[in-house]
Amino acid sequence: MNRCLSLRARIALAAFASLAALTPILLPAPAAAQGIQREAPKDVVLGQMAVGAPPEIQIDGKADRLSPGYRIRDLNNMLVLSASLAGQTVPVVYRRDAAGLVHEAWLLTAEEYRRLGGVGGGADGYRKFAELLSVIFGARR
Repeated sequence: MNRCLSLRARIALAAFASLAALTPILLPAPAAAQGIQREAPKDVVLGQMAVGAPPEIQIDGKADRLSPGYRIRDLNNMLVLSASLAGQTVPVVYRRDAAGLVHEAWLLTAEEYRRLGGVGGGADGYRKFAELLSVIFGARR
């Protein structure tokens, strides 16, 4: 039994190896080509969320609950478990579900919360809030 590769087999193996090495250069990965952009959430409310024993929370000092499929996102748009925030009060913008429970929340820095908190009420205040929120989330890329 001959265990050495023939000349043709060695050439074919070298060709496949070089093609495999060139594939990442010639064909970029889909994730790298698309890029990740974080858009500002729509229809959100600004607040301070204090997490107790999940799903129990407080929003601006009032007792509330997280929905069964809640999502909390950090500054890098990564999901955060509520248990990791237990005992903390964090600034957020949040959205409720149809049942009135907090379904989605995005963590903010203290500076972002301060900037968003200075926006007044009314239609003009809502427009300024949406614009400022877009600027904040656009800067987090």
